[in-house]
Amino acid sequence: QVQLVETGGGLVQPGGSLRLSCVASGISFSMNAMGWYRQAPRMPRELVAIIGSGGSTNYADSVKGRFTISRDNAKNTVLLQMNSLKPEDTAVYYCNTAPSVPDRWGQGTQVTVSS
Repeated sequence: QVQLVETGGGLVQPGGSLRLSCVASGISFSMNAMGWYRQAPRMPRELVAIIGSGGSTNYADSVKGRFTISRDNAKNTVLLQMNSLKPEDTAVYYCNTAPSVPDRWGQGTQVTVSS
């Protein structure tokens, strides 16, 4: 059974930083590209960042230069370092493989950027 557990969200002021973590189990983690996704209220879920099995990365234009995705295959963990946060980054953040698999969504972690 695949399980993806996201942690690290919270309330932060504009310009602040957060680091999200996702621990995966039940998949061959090192062989999978992984992604961070987010869903804001009343909006569809969107892909934020991808990291390939070999470590290559790609980002949505809206977060490029501010967010950094990384992975630790020894710990089955994918991280998202978020800097210079903006109110429009407010959303529930999820990890999943890339492309995503519908039955693998976890609970996500809430990120709220507000003064």
